[in-house]
Amino acid sequence: MSDAAFDELLEFVEDELAFATSHYNDSYLDRRVSSRMRRTQSETYATYLETLRDDPEEQTALLEAMSINVTGFFRNPDVWDGIREVLQRLTATNETVRVWSAACADGREPYSVSMLAHDDPEIDESSVSILGTDISEPALETARSGVYEESRTVDFADQLDFLNDYDAYVECDDRTFRIDPAVKRNVTFACHDLINDDPKTGFDLVICRNLFIYIDNEYKQSMLATIAQSLRQQGYLVIGKAETIPPNLKSAFTVRDARLRIYHRDTLETASLTGERTPSK
Repeated sequence: MSDAAFDELLEFVEDELAFATSHYNDSYLDRRVSSRMRRTQSETYATYLETLRDDPEEQTALLEAMSINVTGFFRNPDVWDGIREVLQRLTATNETVRVWSAACADGREPYSVSMLAHDDPEIDESSVSILGTDISEPALETARSGVYEESRTVDFADQLDFLNDYDAYVECDDRTFRIDPAVKRNVTFACHDLINDDPKTGFDLVICRNLFIYIDNEYKQSMLATIAQSLRQQGYLVIGKAETIPPNLKSAFTVRDARLRIYHRDTLETASLTGERTPSK
């Protein structure tokens, strides 16, 4: 399995399947490709590429494998305590609070935001509007349905124990969990590629956790610019606990809570990050 064959495979994925492999770490891509190679019993990159060229269903399967879909309800509860404080502060001073859960996978993170808003008496849930975005349409289909099947390795009840009373927000039937309609009303979903698509606009809080660890440093700057331009002045950004904003980048963020990776959008012009870009709704 040569480097040339791997590069040829990635070139096909980028050019023909429109997935920006060049933005991701090779080690991450290799793990995802190798998983599909085992499923298709392909012994080399070259033989897998032949399969990929001829099989549209395998193309879809690989793209789904490459999308980052590790998620959970209230993942890292201490971070959610920090998000709670941010939402309390925002709803106390704003009539409307807009939250963007970027790279939200199957929707459990934006639904966690909505459930938290409903559960905490110090947060006005009626003012909170949440957008969940991802590049994976199958993941977004699950998100829109709001129905989750528990597996042997996942305990939803344990994750939802972060709330005072999760039964009020989730209907449980054996190992199937359905998000309550009142919780779903605060959340909408859309397809968005944080790497290649234009910024959004007017958000008070962006949550983008556990994506940057898979991205090469040279591409993080444009992603941070997209996020910065999507935030209102003094809006908040939350990234993963294992992630950092690279110090060599002239970011538009200042640290609010270093341990929890919560940042403020600075008042500096964000155009200085990567040049002017036009925000879009």
